[in-house]
Amino acid sequence: MPEDVCRRVEIVDGAVVVLPAPVRSHQRLVRRLADALEAGCGPGLAVVTGADLRVRESPLVNRRPDIIVYDVQVPDEKVLRPADCRLVVEVMSPGSVTADLVSKPAEYAAAGIGHYWRVDNNDAASASRRVVRHVLDARTQAYAVDSVDEGTLRVTSPFTLTIDVNALIG
Repeated sequence: MPEDVCRRVEIVDGAVVVLPAPVRSHQRLVRRLADALEAGCGPGLAVVTGADLRVRESPLVNRRPDIIVYDVQVPDEKVLRPADCRLVVEVMSPGSVTADLVSKPAEYAAAGIGHYWRVDNNDAASASRRVVRHVLDARTQAYAVDSVDEGTLRVTSPFTLTIDVNALIG
């Protein structure tokens, strides 16, 4: 498919799922959070927004997380795979609640991605955002809640950084 069409689709169990364009406030939050992650993740990692992530080959699952932190040595022309990723972030929207709470974390965990963060962004009028950080339990291949942060995000894994999440809103 042409690149301009591919930007708004995911493939789930081989079926094309068309994603609605996120509202501008969602896009700003994603961009600002990605910039903060990039500034703090260190030289061995890179950050991208809206890129393809090949979660599974058969049946094909190709997701487009809001933010992916991945190994900087992965060539640009290579589709990202779970083994390349250190962190996947989804910023919830009213149209993505079920996927961000249920489907995507299950898929990311089964694929072995070590960290999944969900930014609860459904109350656009609120001056605060909650970040729910999940870490993979290698024994169960499922995510366990590592922390729920509101306002200030203090992280020691998969890298160390502090982010004022509320400063990203606007």
